[in-house]
Amino acid sequence: MKDYLVRGMTMDGFVKVVAIRSTELVRRGAEIQGTTPNATAAFGRCLTAASMMGNMQKVENGSMTLQLRGGGPIGTITVVSDPVGNVRGCMTEPKVPLVEKYPGKLDVGATVGTDGTLTVIRDLQMKEPYVGSTELVSGEIGDDVTAYFVQSEQTPTACALGVLVDRDCSVKVAGGYLVQLLPGAPDEVIDALEDGIKRAGAVTKMLEAGLTPEDILGQVCGSLGVVFMETTEVEYKCYCSRERVTAALISLGRKELQEIAEEGKTFPIECQFCDEVYEFTTDDIKKLLEEI
Repeated sequence: MKDYLVRGMTMDGFVKVVAIRSTELVRRGAEIQGTTPNATAAFGRCLTAASMMGNMQKVENGSMTLQLRGGGPIGTITVVSDPVGNVRGCMTEPKVPLVEKYPGKLDVGATVGTDGTLTVIRDLQMKEPYVGSTELVSGEIGDDVTAYFVQSEQTPTACALGVLVDRDCSVKVAGGYLVQLLPGAPDEVIDALEDGIKRAGAVTKMLEAGLTPEDILGQVCGSLGVVFMETTEVEYKCYCSRERVTAALISLGRKELQEIAEEGKTFPIECQFCDEVYEFTTDDIKKLLEEI
């Protein structure tokens, strides 16, 4: 089953909503990065959040980067989303030890850490990107995304993310939702939404029970009802190319390229976001030197 996200509004127009099934893209990201269970859960939650946030941005040729630095063993997690919601990412240390809150429940907060920041970089195709940053709340990522929207963008938000890692360390299900109050929302709407969020429970439980993103938003919004406006397929997608890697090599400068050429060996460059490897021979490097 392909991953997809849905966007919509509650029937009264006071709540903007988005939900996603991200199982396949999280599986692909975990496969590329070679993550252990705790890293899979943390990385998967970031991929899921970034996909929804990037899709909501809707700026042609723009991008949205989500970066977490919490001081935990996983180091820095960086995820980039395009305007559709396709994502790619990496982390400092994908092979983190197993840490559980209790048997069967991974402790993502301990893996990410809480002594640091969540940073959002929005490339809106203007002169300078928008950069917002907030201190981490719990390292569980959903709470941290919620805090970011409230503190940095002044938008009351609830974000829930879930990645269920199976006994064989594979990704069983992954997904999430993000709901935002619009200006003027009355107390009864806020109360109804809070009740719906409590009743809905954990995202992984809903996904494991077979609920779709539409079903999840129906549970969360409850009596408010939902009008679905857009459905979009999303995937783990890298935009690397030989041309981009070549440009990066040229940026190293003549001196470093000469040293590489003098070694007389094939120079492999692996993309940090995917498993693509670009090989440059000594002749390739010499041609680049001629172009500088």
